[in-house]
Amino acid sequence: METENTTDREIITTRLIDAPAALVWKAWTDPNHLKNWWGPNGFTNTFHTFELKPGGLWDFTMHGPDGTNYKNTSQFIEIDPIQQLIFDHLKPMHRFKVITTFEPVGSKTKLTFRMIHPTVEEYLKVIDFVPAANEENFDRLEAELKKMH
Repeated sequence: METENTTDREIITTRLIDAPAALVWKAWTDPNHLKNWWGPNGFTNTFHTFELKPGGLWDFTMHGPDGTNYKNTSQFIEIDPIQQLIFDHLKPMHRFKVITTFEPVGSKTKLTFRMIHPTVEEYLKVIDFVPAANEENFDRLEAELKKMH
């Protein structure tokens, strides 16, 4: 099967995290940890549904630093424990697929976060702010991991 080329509509964020893959996986898949770090600086989360299984829903509200609430719905597609997590962000805006891989590198983890947008037009709407927001998200993940050790 030929794989579709999506490089013209992908945002890829990669970071070497100073924590083992199993712990990074837990921070991504345990809602008690995920809610603490998901989103850019200043955001908090309320999780309504978190069904970590293929076809399961992840419904949550991100609370912006200005008080704006952003309702989000994603659906888990594929879950390969401590290796890969794939989900579709469905609504309300910015539809995209996320493929996150957790690659052990000694005692650390190479985390790769791929956001694949359905069209180049959708990609162009977010490219000016998403890469920086993703870096903030990873900073918050690292802070949560330090609390988990």
